[in-house]
Amino acid sequence: PPEPASSLAIVMPVLNEAAGIEAALRALAPLRARGARVVVADGGSTDDTPARARRVEGTQVIQAQRGRAAQMNAGAQAATGDGVLLFLHADTALPPDADRLIAQALADGRHVWGRFDVRIAGRPRMLRVVATFMNARSRWSGIATGDQAIFVRRVVFEKMGGFADLPLMEDIEFTRRLKQAGPRASLPNEVVTAFRRWEQQGPLRTILLMWTLRFLYWIGVNPHRLQHFYSMVR
Repeated sequence: PPEPASSLAIVMPVLNEAAGIEAALRALAPLRARGARVVVADGGSTDDTPARARRVEGTQVIQAQRGRAAQMNAGAQAATGDGVLLFLHADTALPPDADRLIAQALADGRHVWGRFDVRIAGRPRMLRVVATFMNARSRWSGIATGDQAIFVRRVVFEKMGGFADLPLMEDIEFTRRLKQAGPRASLPNEVVTAFRRWEQQGPLRTILLMWTLRFLYWIGVNPHRLQHFYSMVR
């Protein structure tokens, strides 16, 4: 039978998300009401992100070493329970029944991890094309990105040693290893990620930058060098 919602722990790495953190956490209320736990792992925000997160009832806030991989590992360690871990970006919204969808996807005992399809919020038509491509590429390659709300059985996460300590591409590296751990559940249900990153840099420029970074990573460029490159061009 599907695992109960109470076996789900949502880990959200954050850094300077004061403007939207309360809304993002309140959106998880239906899941919290069914017993899901929410852990916010703050990487040293210089605004009042942690204080605002604590205003939302049922949210556990921890301080972690800066870096998405380190923050997600710390959040996973702080979360209690032996069920499923879900890693959620602060600017990504889950379906209100995400816990049930995950439980159903993993109920057969064969699938050990998965991800959602993604939709990018915003009016430009190009965003729909980009999201369609992202989802198709993920189905073809078996690789998922953080925008797709990756979830995994805790026992598998711990056996793998969590996320590698990388400044970029930690999600790509993680799901590459997950492919070896067991079958993936690709949920067609959509998570909705914010337009802000695409709006700041422009959709075309953002796409070209992401493709360039992933190609360089694929051919073996060290993620630390990629981080330096990314910081120079963004």
